[in-house]
Amino acid sequence: MGYSSATAVFLLLVVIPLSTATLDSHYYDKSCPQAEHIISETIRNASSHDPKVPARLLRMFFHDCFVRGCDASILVDSTPGNKAEKDGKPNISIRSFYVIEEAKAKLEKACPRTVSCADIIAVAARDVVTQSGGPKWEVLKGRKDGKISKASETKSNLPAPTFNITQLIQSFSQRGLEIKDLVALSGGHTLGFSHCSSFESRLHKFTSKLDLDPSLNSAFAESLRKSCPKHRNSSAGQFLDTTSSKFDNDYYKQIVAGKGVFGSDQSLLKDYRTKWIVESFAREEKFFFKEFAASMVKLGNVGVKSNADGEVRLKCNVVNH
Repeated sequence: MGYSSATAVFLLLVVIPLSTATLDSHYYDKSCPQAEHIISETIRNASSHDPKVPARLLRMFFHDCFVRGCDASILVDSTPGNKAEKDGKPNISIRSFYVIEEAKAKLEKACPRTVSCADIIAVAARDVVTQSGGPKWEVLKGRKDGKISKASETKSNLPAPTFNITQLIQSFSQRGLEIKDLVALSGGHTLGFSHCSSFESRLHKFTSKLDLDPSLNSAFAESLRKSCPKHRNSSAGQFLDTTSSKFDNDYYKQIVAGKGVFGSDQSLLKDYRTKWIVESFAREEKFFFKEFAASMVKLGNVGVKSNADGEVRLKCNVVNH
């Protein structure tokens, strides 16, 4: 990405501050004490039937919070008059929206009009991490669901896999997130898979003079080329670390070895502001877990809606009428 187009991205970014709304880990203790158990069991059951669910739900939380804040706007269906976030290009591969809908349907039976879809996504993101062997943290709750969802806002607000370190830092800082949050939250890539289209620019005609991105480990680059030949089916791709169903620090070990799949992943090792954090997380998994949990709580505070500008949707895919 050239300088001029990078500047355009930043002009389009919406500044979403950390919320001043009061969230509380005990928010549903009286109104719906079984809420977290219902969500957790729904997630566990869905993940047992489809191993892609954990990575998709974790990514859903991130993509929701980065556009308009953590308000479940990513769940709203498009209508003839409006193309919604879930149909924006960066979100098409997330899928698994049905898991949140299923949890919401159960919660509406147990505690009608009480638990927001935004809170379900936040709890689900924690549960998929914990159930995959990662850390556990207290999820702050009390978010309300947003009433606006626009696909056009996804491209300008979501960090692209081609972003360099300066672009990444600016994108995160727009949301009140610091450099350590950027590196820690990038560790969510320990769960998941990417299609070739997100990183093929590193493998073929990287620059006018170089075919391959020189920051790639050469043997790893060859294996990626085999996974992603120029003529391939649309489902071809690559897991983002070697233990893709386990939440661990392998993602950072891969980056240190020059085996970050995305250019944005590998860029974390190129800058002195992020390099030491990557190396620390690669060495010490407990340190990564602690910082990841703290950053997830912080991310969950971004742009939270209150009663004044939000609602508790009855169905997560439709704004209340």
